[in-house]
Amino acid sequence: MPMCQRGTHHHHKRSSAVEVKTPTTSEDRWTFWLLTAGISTTFGAAIPTGYNIGVINAPANFIKVWCNDTIFETYGTVLNSSNLDSFWAIVVSIFLIGGVIGSLGGAWVADKLGRKRSYLCCGVLLILGGICFQFCRAVSSVELLLLGRILVGLAAGLTTSTVPMYLTELAPIGLRGAIGVFVSIGVTGGVVVGQIMSLEEIFGTDELWQFALSFYVILVITFFVPYHWLPESPKYLYVIKKRQDEAIYEIKRLGGKHIRDDYIRQQIEAMRSEDSAMSMCDDEEKDLHKLKQRSLWSVVTDPSLMLPLVLVCALQGGQQFSGINAVFFYSVSIFKSVGLSSTDAKFANLGAGCLNLLIAFFTPMLMQKFNRRFLALLSCSMCAVFLFALTFVVHFKEHVSWFSYASIIAVLLYILFYQIGLGPIPYFIGSELFEVGPRPAAMAMGSLASWGSNFIVAMLFLPLQNAWGAFVFLPFTVTCVLLTILLKIYLPETRGRHVSSVVPLVANGFRSKPLVP
Repeated sequence: MPMCQRGTHHHHKRSSAVEVKTPTTSEDRWTFWLLTAGISTTFGAAIPTGYNIGVINAPANFIKVWCNDTIFETYGTVLNSSNLDSFWAIVVSIFLIGGVIGSLGGAWVADKLGRKRSYLCCGVLLILGGICFQFCRAVSSVELLLLGRILVGLAAGLTTSTVPMYLTELAPIGLRGAIGVFVSIGVTGGVVVGQIMSLEEIFGTDELWQFALSFYVILVITFFVPYHWLPESPKYLYVIKKRQDEAIYEIKRLGGKHIRDDYIRQQIEAMRSEDSAMSMCDDEEKDLHKLKQRSLWSVVTDPSLMLPLVLVCALQGGQQFSGINAVFFYSVSIFKSVGLSSTDAKFANLGAGCLNLLIAFFTPMLMQKFNRRFLALLSCSMCAVFLFALTFVVHFKEHVSWFSYASIIAVLLYILFYQIGLGPIPYFIGSELFEVGPRPAAMAMGSLASWGSNFIVAMLFLPLQNAWGAFVFLPFTVTCVLLTILLKIYLPETRGRHVSSVVPLVANGFRSKPLVP
């Protein structure tokens, strides 16, 4: 029998009284503390996360030589070419393993320490990682390089699983989507900044690569200055910690000087409805909801949460399996194929990254103006179309002269459509499908799916590319098609809705009919 079935029944009754679409109010505006929290977390955690993805490729040959020399000095062993490549794969991929572990820890950290302190944990891990990078060369220690990579990986997993949740819980309903994409913009921007800082003209040299790896620490320290004054999530204080007075104080602080009393009452009522939703279960089921905190296992095994969990994990995993990193990896050779030199192709690839970032800057506006379903379906379906087109033109570019240029157009259009939906929406959709209790566990599972998929793509892409050639993009195409079908049938519209009115729509597993009015 489905868990909390009776509670879900009541939930349907209550949600019919809740207005599904909340009209934009004067409180749906960017206030000082909301904007400060958004900027601080974006520059202090999200950009460094992207930075550590983008910085490692350009100086790879210099770092490999140093690793080989250091291993010889320390252990008296010389690595041959294939062993050195394997060691380098560990250096790169241990970051992704850290992301997986950090995601799993995200739920526990968000509930035990709070949303705000989760962000502090990200900052501490990032600074420790930067110190390892800066001094690994001075003390001739490859172990310190590896430790640094796993520390920033842990920070990255923690960032993607907790920071979007923190920001969306601070924001009024009308701005939830706009602030939810800040982490996506930060990661995208961080990749570009990492690529720029690791150019040979800046820090990507034999003498300076350690500065390239650790440069982001300046950002972390600078943007953690306002940390002490940042608000804690009112929903966390009210529902999880039962500190109602503090929650109301934070709502007033976030709302600014001109906040209306009836708006404060609305917020309290919304939090009370989330708080009471879980307390409607039978006595024997209340153990699972003790202290309103849900373990990963209780969320994964709850039938009423199965569909939203599938949606969150499919979107987060699908974001990586849509092949965005593979496209960026392959695009250098695509740019070379139209006659660009190796150096020019790298700069053209950087230009593609900048286009990705430019589009990302418009996503807060898109999230306010357009429905999530429309953007997600348009993004997934168009990504499938242009990935298939890319497969076709790359395979036949030797036979048709203008196909080389068509492949560049396919890459750029793919990036455009990726960034309007698949890029930003997976980061925050969990906050709009789950109530406060199970939300940290759901966000952690989504983040786990993202970093795990990233790791699989990183490990399999090169071998598959060597074996299949252009057809390496077909699995990514299939992923986008399957994701489009799943979202078309089961993703409810969440823009402008209270979470308590969305949850019943997806509470019956795959029997749910979220589109039935």
